[in-house]
Amino acid sequence: MATYIYETIPEQPGESPRRFEVVQSMKDSPLTRDPQTGARVRRVISGGYGLMGVGAEKSAVSSAPAAPCAPGCACHAGPRIPAP
Repeated sequence: MATYIYETIPEQPGESPRRFEVVQSMKDSPLTRDPQTGARVRRVISGGYGLMGVGAEKSAVSSAPAAPCAPGCACHAGPRIPAP
């Protein structure tokens, strides 16, 4: 089951959307109405946690080699400079 973020679609100028979370199966259709108020809603696209391994098991993502960085990138290539 996944947790999805939804927000109401403002119908009046100056009205703020209300955000809420819903636990749904990935097979379920997205909500179209707020379960509490009946207002129209849209699903908010957000970043996720990705795949997370448990114990000794490894996911395909965690065992794959890192993609090469752009020239001059210091994210994981070359020596690190210690912080003062």
